[in-house]
Parts: sequence; structure tokens; C-alpha cells
Amino acid sequence: MGNIFGNLLKSLIGKKEMRILMVGLDAAGKTTILYKLKLGEIVTTIPTIGFNVETVEYKNISFTVWDVGGQDKIRPLWRHYFQNTQGLIFVVDSNDRERVNEAREELMRMLAEDELRDAVLLVFANKQDLPNAMNAAEITDKLGLHSLRHRNWYIQATCATSGDGLYEGLDWLANQLKNKNEERSTKRLLTRKNCVEFSTLPPTPDPDSKSHSQRCEKAPGCCCGYR
Repeated sequence: MGNIFGNLLKSLIGKKEMRILMVGLDAAGKTTILYKLKLGEIVTTIPTIGFNVETVEYKNISFTVWDVGGQDKIRPLWRHYFQNTQGLIFVVDSNDRERVNEAREELMRMLAEDELRDAVLLVFANKQDLPNAMNAAEITDKLGLHSLRHRNWYIQATCATSGDGLYEGLDWLANQLKNKNEERSTKRLLTRKNCVEFSTLPPTPDPDSKSHSQRCEKAPGCCCGYR
């Protein structure tokens, strides 16, 4: 039993890892976000044709972030990055009103994939520094997020160039990972505890045995059916 609690404690306080897939339409600011989180500064970017992958260390969690290009011809390749994804970051250009419906279609198409059924969803409503940007509430409505009744999701207003809102989003992801790990550890602990208790139970008497017959004669309430 001591080993069980030891393993539980280790799983709760040890360093965690989380695989993140970051997608969105082209020019939403995904790569700028990635390197703002990684380096703390703005880097000059070009449209991502393939992918960028970086590890972001935050609050004892190692986030492996896959930033995949968002051009329409590349989007069919997103599915190749779905496997083992624990968190999905969907980046929206809050100033791009003309393509917000297109963003919604792409998001809903991804969320219908079986490989992403357990992934939590973080939406970055990016480019909030622009004067005509839609706020988080408007983007929530445009993307139809309230219809996601069986998915943990959160929307965060962000500005990639200043970094505003980015770490608040990571905080939410960190809490989601913590909650899942605690649930998993608790279930594992209960399963092992039940196994230990079951293994210490006395053997079930054989109704055909003589000793059981003798006990039944002395125990009228026996429900074994032996008479």
C-alpha cells in the first residue's frame, strides 16, 4: 500500500508534460505566439509551410507545442498531428471578420475527429490590439463554442506582440492537465486499493464441501442454497 501512495505522490508533484497542437487559419499569429512564449520576444516570421515545434517550460510543465501552417492547402495535413494531442490551441485573428465563419468550419471539423475526443480546447482571440478586433464574447458566439457541451474549452483574449493573455491561457491548460492527472491517479489508487482488499478476503466456501454443510446447519440464514 505504501508503494501505491508513493507513486500517487510522485505523479502529483513530478514534472509534467503536455503535448499541444496549435492551429488556426493562416496569418492568425500562431508562430508569433509560439516564439513569444518560447523566447519572450517578437521574432520575424514568414508563413509556415510545414510546422514549427518548440518546448515551452511553465509552472513545472513542459509544453511541447506543435505550430502547424494554416494555409488552406496545408490544412488537410493537420490530421497527421492529432495523435497523442492533449491540448488544442486554436488561434483566431480577431480582426478578420470576413473569415471567422471559415475558422469555425475548420475548428468544428477538427473537433469531430476521434483522435481529438479527449483534447481540451483553448481559443486565443488574437490581435486584440487592433481597433476593430472582435472581443472574446463575440468570437465565442461566431465560433459556436457554447455548443461544445462535452468538451472542456476556454477562450482567452490575446495580443501576441505584447504577450497579453498568453500566460493566462497556459495557466488554464496547466490546470486542466493537473485535474486530469489527479483524476487518473485517484482512479488508479482506488483500483489498486480494491484489488488489495479483494485479495485479503477469505476464500468463498464450496457449497458441496462437508465443512460448508456443517456450517449451514448452524446458520439457517445462509444464502448459498445448500440444503
